[in-house]
Amino acid sequence: MDSLYLLIPIALLFCAIGIKLLLWAIDSGQYDDLDKEAWKILADEEPTGGDAGGDPEKDTNREQNT
Repeated sequence: MDSLYLLIPIALLFCAIGIKLLLWAIDSGQYDDLDKEAWKILADEEPTGGDAGGDPEKDTNREQNT
């Protein structure tokens, strides 16, 4: 019974922290657009940028053709 006097306030503190973090995430816009990232991995677009992460086979073909 004595342990409940310690565990109940700790549980209430954890619930309060969880609710505060949830409200922070909602206010900061974490849940604004949930579908964008899901569709992003299905898109066939090539990433724009430099040669970082390119296909090494294509790089060797490019050197042989020039």
